Amino acid sequence: MSKLEITNMVMVQNPETDEVVVIDRRRSWCGIAFPGGHAEDGESIYDSAVREIWEETGLEIRNLKACGFMYWFNKVTGDRYFTYFYKTTDYSGELIEGTEEGSVFWAKHNNLPGMKLAPHMLDYLKMFDEGIYSEAYCAYSSKDDQIIFYR
Repeated sequence: MSKLEITNMVMVQNPETDEVVVIDRRRSWCGIAFPGGHAEDGESIYDSAVREIWEETGLEIRNLKACGFMYWFNKVTGDRYFTYFYKTTDYSGELIEGTEEGSVFWAKHNNLPGMKLAPHMLDYLKMFDEGIYSEAYCAYSSKDDQIIFYR
């Protein structure tokens, strides 16, 4: 039986410094990424994003703007994995140092491409930054399969 996982990822941005909150992930897909996580049963995707950012960063976020979603389809198992992307500049609180997921810190937005990013983060940045894509899709059976972007 195939499974469905629903997740979120949030770009929290300080417009005055052009910095974004990132997590240096130590588990699963390792590297620099925006924080986020899984939606729990009975929880909206939006509410799961707010909760996950609180848990992973210590920041309270509001007024999230949807940036689109990524749909991964495993052609071998039939598993489906959706990641909903949000961004916000409306936050409060103090950034924590990290959790078991990894360390959390502010990074200059324009420095991201030169950092050791988690898999596909460069692709995901198109969704967050360019504002012209609503969906990205990849039917995969190997790591070389391509992501397709839809406007």
